Amino acid sequence: MNTDEIGRLFREAGALLEGHFRLSSGLHSTRYIQCALVLQYPRIATRLGAQLAEAFANEPIETVIAPAIGGILVAHEVARHLNARAIFAEREAGRFALRRGFAIAPAERVLVVEDVITTGRSTREVIELVREAGGRVVGVGALIDRSGRALYFGVPLRALLQLDLPTYPPDACPLCAAGVPLSTPGSRYLA
Repeated sequence: MNTDEIGRLFREAGALLEGHFRLSSGLHSTRYIQCALVLQYPRIATRLGAQLAEAFANEPIETVIAPAIGGILVAHEVARHLNARAIFAEREAGRFALRRGFAIAPAERVLVVEDVITTGRSTREVIELVREAGGRVVGVGALIDRSGRALYFGVPLRALLQLDLPTYPPDACPLCAAGVPLSTPGSRYLA
């Protein structure tokens, strides 16, 4: 699939939302990408996972890890195509942790994947978690990179689609200033 086809899949699934959103990063935006609306279709999730896995096919990867919740299906599908295992990190007391019996062995080769990268904060936190566990991060993959700039993780970053979508700090958001109601569709701020 090329970037036009990937963009079409997201548009057809209604995954490119317009409004006033608080992103997981805390930034505000007029656009939100709800990857779950695309990933709900296993046939499409498998195709996207295969494409992202292909970008890392030359790396011997043992484990694919993602931050919960948005990246779980991405990790699963990428791992399927790399013949690796898939795990996820969950927030515990505000930090990502390995739970549910997941563990990373010393020097284990790990790929970190995301559904959408905006600032890279969650990705950096998961990278840190893997390194603290003794694992070796060999790359970062994402379905969509909406950062609008070159992010540096110290390992290769590959995204299927790059979108330059505006973001605003909450105190400089024109939608807040205009009184547009704010929506928080992501999982970071769930109680």
